[in-house]
Amino acid sequence: MALIDAFLARRVRRGHLTVIHADGRRQAFGTPDPSLPSVTLRFTDKGAAGAILRDPGLGAGEAYMNGRMVVESGDVLDLVTLLTANDLWEDGAKALQASAPVRALQAITHRIGRINMARRSKRNVAHHYDLSDRLYDLFLDADRQYSCAYFTDPGNSLEQAQADKKAHIAAKLALEPGMTVLDIGCGWGGLALYLHAKTGADVLGVTLSEEQLKVARRRAAEAGVADKVRFELIDYREVTGQFDRIVSVGMFEHVGTAHYRTFMTRCRDLLADKGVMLLHTIGRAGPPSVTDAWTVKYIFPGGYNPALSEIVRANEGLRFFLTDVEVLRLHYAHTLQHWYDRTVAARAQIIALYDERFYRMWQFYLAGALCAFRYGGLVNYQLQFAKSRDALPITRDYMYEGERAYRLPDALPEPLIRSA
Repeated sequence: MALIDAFLARRVRRGHLTVIHADGRRQAFGTPDPSLPSVTLRFTDKGAAGAILRDPGLGAGEAYMNGRMVVESGDVLDLVTLLTANDLWEDGAKALQASAPVRALQAITHRIGRINMARRSKRNVAHHYDLSDRLYDLFLDADRQYSCAYFTDPGNSLEQAQADKKAHIAAKLALEPGMTVLDIGCGWGGLALYLHAKTGADVLGVTLSEEQLKVARRRAAEAGVADKVRFELIDYREVTGQFDRIVSVGMFEHVGTAHYRTFMTRCRDLLADKGVMLLHTIGRAGPPSVTDAWTVKYIFPGGYNPALSEIVRANEGLRFFLTDVEVLRLHYAHTLQHWYDRTVAARAQIIALYDERFYRMWQFYLAGALCAFRYGGLVNYQLQFAKSRDALPITRDYMYEGERAYRLPDALPEPLIRSA
C-alpha cells in the first residue's frame, strides 16, 4: 500500500473517497454517508502524493492549483469537506496537520512573520486587497463587504446578511448624533458610509490599500458626503486626534501578535473619555498557534487569526474595559458558502481576469476557509471596549433595540457602483 493510501485510510472514515493514482491504480476509502459527499480525485504525477504527506494543507493546495491533483467527481469544496468533517476541531485529532519537522520550521517562520512593521504591513495588504476590482465584484455583495456577515436566518441572502452585520455592529457602538468615528481598516468604505447615513456621524476611514482608498473616496464623493466621510491612506499607528467611537472590522488579523499591545494602546489613546470601540475579527477557538503555510504563502502574507487569550492579554493593564464579547460560530461559514458559490459561477470571468491557476487558488482558499469555520477551530469574535465604566448601559437591551432600529429601510447608504 502506498503511503498516501495509508494516510487517507486513517483519515477518511465517513463519506467515500476514490483516488486514481498516476499509474491508473484505483483505491477507495471510507464508507458512504448521506451527510457527506462522495469524491473522486486523480493524481497526475507520482510526486503530488509525497508533497501532500509532508504538509497536507500546503501540498494539497499547491497540487490542486498546479493541476497535479484533479477532482474528477464532485469539486474541491466536496473534497475539503470530506477530509475536515472527519477531523473535527472538537475531537482534537489534528489529523491533517503537517509533520512534526515541518511544524517546527513553520513555528520559526511564523514568529518572524509576526513582526509586521509598517512597511511590511502595507506590502502584505497590497498582496491581497489590491487585486482587480472586478474580482471582488464577482463574489462579494453589492456593498463589497469582505468580512463575516450576520445571518439572523441561515436562509437569508448575502446582501441581507451583510446589511444585518452593519446594523449589528452599529448597535454595539451605541452611536449618538454628532459623534466622530474612526474606522480602522475601512475596506471599500461601506461601513463608514452606513454609519454616517444612519446617524450623521463624521467618519474617518483609514486603510493601507491604495485600490480600496480610490473606491471609498469615489463612493463618498458620489454620495455627496466627502466632507463628512473621509478616507486616508495611513497606518493606524500614525492616526492623530480623538474619536467618540472606533470600529475595526476584519483588520486585526493583519496586525501581527507582536503589535497587539501597540494596537490596543493606540486605540485607547485615540478614544475620548466616554469612548467605545468595537473590534470584529476572525479568531481561533483554541490556544495560540500558527497560520497554515498555504494561506501565508498565497493569500494573506503576515496574516494571523488570534486566540481570544491573545487579544485579552494585549489589553490587560491598560485600564480599558472589555465590556462585551460575542462569538459568531457559524456565520462565517454561511458567508463563505455564498462567496464560494459566486466564485464558481464566475469561473470564466475570473480565468479571463487572471488564469486557470489563479481561479483554482481562489477556489481552494474559499473552500478551505469555509470548512475551517464549519468543522475546524475558527470563529469570529466581536469584542466591545469602553474607556470608562459608565460609557454604556449596564444591560444589553440597547444593542437589541438599536439593531432593530437600524434595520428599518431608511437612510441606507448608496450601493457600491460595480465596475464595468
